[in-house]
Amino acid sequence: MNPITEDDIANYLANSPDFFARHAQLLASVQLTSPHGNRAVSLQERQAEMLREKIKALEHRVMDMVRHGNENMIIADRLHRWARALFQVQSARALPATIATEIRSQFMVPQVAIKVWDVASRYAEEAFAQGVSEDAKSFASSLTQPYCGVNSGFEAVNWVDDTAMAMSLALIPLRDGAANSTGPAFGMLVLASPDHQRFQSGMGTDFLERIAELASAALSRLRAA
Repeated sequence: MNPITEDDIANYLANSPDFFARHAQLLASVQLTSPHGNRAVSLQERQAEMLREKIKALEHRVMDMVRHGNENMIIADRLHRWARALFQVQSARALPATIATEIRSQFMVPQVAIKVWDVASRYAEEAFAQGVSEDAKSFASSLTQPYCGVNSGFEAVNWVDDTAMAMSLALIPLRDGAANSTGPAFGMLVLASPDHQRFQSGMGTDFLERIAELASAALSRLRAA
């Protein structure tokens, strides 16, 4: 016969829930090593320690969920105030500057720049419609979600006032419809920070996409017919 292994014993105990009911004295007599030192503890005490550790881990998860929920509420409130400011703009010419200024104010982004192309002829000489190469336009159209990460020498970085302080970036394409569609972009928002960690690769972009969609809808007033 094959010798009994530890797995055999574990499987037997797992499938025999009444074993310790029949041998209750074992619960008090079995001694295990505590993870908090070299002292021996009873099986019951070790089980209690494991439960406390699980409870502590669950408490941390709940605290993280509450913290993230509060942070999302704060961001949603700022997004609401930013959108409300756009609705109050009467002059279409003022929209790009208002979009950038309110993002800088509401979301505390150090530098924000915006460019819009394919605008109506009466807006073609505005600063926001100037200084964009075809490569930059193609790059914006290639983004199906905001780019977040380090400054890798993108042309759009030159749109902000202080390029030396643009260590991390969010490049947000502006297009008709959903932000993650493949339609051609007609503009791009640049958010820049001196903090390398402010805009990280892999960070969530849901709120940035909402900003893109709202800004794109507002800027439709500038578009050529």
